[in-house]
Amino acid sequence: MNSEIRSLEPKVIWNKFADLNAVPRPSKKEERVIAFMKNFGESLGLTTEVDKVGNVLIKKPATPGMEDRKVVVMQSHLDMVHQKNADTDFDFDTQGIEMYIDEDWVRAKGTTLGADNGLGVATIMAVLESTDIAHPAIEALFTIDEETGMTGAMGLEGGWLQGDILLNLDTEEDDEIGVGCAGGIDVTAKRSYKEEPVTEGKVGYTIAITGLSGGHSGMDIHKGLGNANKIMNRLLFDGFENFGLQISEIKGGSLRNAIPRESFAIVVVDAVQAKAFEFEIGELSKIIQNELSIADPDLTIEINTTDLPKQVMELGVQEGVIKALYAAHNGVYAMSASIPDLVETSNNIAKITIGQGDITIECLTRSSVESSKLDLANKLRATFELIGCEVITSGDYPGWAPNMNSPILKVMDELYQNLNGEKAHVAACHAGLECGILGQNYPDMDMISFGPTILGAHSPDERTSISSVQKYWKFVKEILKETPKK
Repeated sequence: MNSEIRSLEPKVIWNKFADLNAVPRPSKKEERVIAFMKNFGESLGLTTEVDKVGNVLIKKPATPGMEDRKVVVMQSHLDMVHQKNADTDFDFDTQGIEMYIDEDWVRAKGTTLGADNGLGVATIMAVLESTDIAHPAIEALFTIDEETGMTGAMGLEGGWLQGDILLNLDTEEDDEIGVGCAGGIDVTAKRSYKEEPVTEGKVGYTIAITGLSGGHSGMDIHKGLGNANKIMNRLLFDGFENFGLQISEIKGGSLRNAIPRESFAIVVVDAVQAKAFEFEIGELSKIIQNELSIADPDLTIEINTTDLPKQVMELGVQEGVIKALYAAHNGVYAMSASIPDLVETSNNIAKITIGQGDITIECLTRSSVESSKLDLANKLRATFELIGCEVITSGDYPGWAPNMNSPILKVMDELYQNLNGEKAHVAACHAGLECGILGQNYPDMDMISFGPTILGAHSPDERTSISSVQKYWKFVKEILKETPKK
């Protein structure tokens, strides 16, 4: 199937994307893709460096006649989010992404596609390899671990880059020019509990929530999509309140920056309550499915009997956890007062793991306003500390404040209108981009983010528009040709 991808136009982009997608590149396991990129730069005879955290920098001189232009840093991240459907047999650590064409879209077979941010990486590779594209001196920066902590950008030292302009190729709407983004902070609640043996006269059940759309926990947080962890907790709350349900195990969600699509639980109830419990959960499931019939029409909730587990949570802790998760905020917390329709602050209850005496609840809180980000993080901390959890905040990274007087913004705004006959949407986004972090060590660098249209990022429904990539590639070449003079 990937051979069909290589025949798409522009071939220089799609061939590099196919090469990249053949290399496994999970976040925090980027050794192979770092080596791949290093070999690529050296094969072109270009100065290629790898810093102490694994970021790769490849430098290419200006083409003749462009030596007087400002140096441009083209930047994308090497890692990708790894999500797959439950029925997809795929090993992200060893297999390359299997792609196919669906009308105007390129998709992957049951997994994330890696267009975020692989198309940005492929674009930069195409520019580095080109012999007929006019461009100023290029510093191609490939960062690592953007998706699970931005540790590559955080570890980038000042002085390594000499560029005047940074083009971040990590925006996912082709009519958008990004000038700002949200910061984020990880909130993790943990505690232990005593397990109790399951007594006689009980029935064991599995509850499975599948079929949700999932998506990017920043860019898609305002769409009203179902969160598998919140749905599961709603069912468990009802079962506990009405039938004395006891929890043996919960596994919900997988990544902080992905809206959880699936959750699985093992529970027990008294045998005398079994039929009433099954009916109640079935009716509540229908209500939830109806509530999400527009945003998540493929939601499936299944309850089945299973072998009795040996242990369940102690009831006191269980009651606290269920109620804390019900109270914990998920979704949009505040909209921006200064930028219309922009989510200012949000939280994603991303991953819940309960079993064998341990509870872990993982959230990602985002905001374009630092004080609001900390306010919501503190609200979550207070909620979980009330039930005896230790709450740890980590991975704190800053937002990127818009600069509406940016010289490269003016160039790109005019170019976009000339190329497309309409104005671009100049906006900030509710996602974490590396620009805010890079700006700490390079405060004078003029930064912009843009890219081709990618839908469903961070989910197996991730797809990118073929025609959009063509449009975007023309824009990239014009930007490089019209880079301002020093």
